[in-house]
Amino acid sequence: MNPKFSLIGLGNILLRDEGVGVHAVEALRKKYDFPDLIRLLDGGTMGLDLLPYLEGMEKILFIDAVDLKKKPGTIAVLEDDEIPSILRPALSFHQVGLSDLLFASKFMGMKPSKITLIGIQPEKIETGLNLSEILNESFGKLLETILEKLREWGVEFREKTRRGLADVHRHSL
Repeated sequence: MNPKFSLIGLGNILLRDEGVGVHAVEALRKKYDFPDLIRLLDGGTMGLDLLPYLEGMEKILFIDAVDLKKKPGTIAVLEDDEIPSILRPALSFHQVGLSDLLFASKFMGMKPSKITLIGIQPEKIETGLNLSEILNESFGKLLETILEKLREWGVEFREKTRRGLADVHRHSL
């Protein structure tokens, strides 16, 4: 079965909170089994190189550090036309890449019917591999926000167990 949905984590993991999108996708991949209808992707800082991964997708969920001008750890869910409007005032650390990607996908007739961006306000964008303490504290809530969006889209997933067997996810992290 070809995937219909993509979950794409954006960010640079060498710049602490900037890499939160990539860390989120990796944490979900490690903890849950997802069906073939969804592709989990470390989009890193690929920008327009992500265009082929949008082709044929019905829905795309991006995860990224976004400057919401709010308290660090604040999470926002942006849908479709809300995304470019928040990126225009230079509020995302990937705004050029993501803005260009969304424009190119629309221009080429490849734009999915649904695009969602789950953004979290970073605290520290500096050299380092670990998330800040505040983003570590908000990380579980970020993951639950992502999982809730996937549930809304009808994506069923299973929590992995230590023995490699899967239990049905019961809305807990």
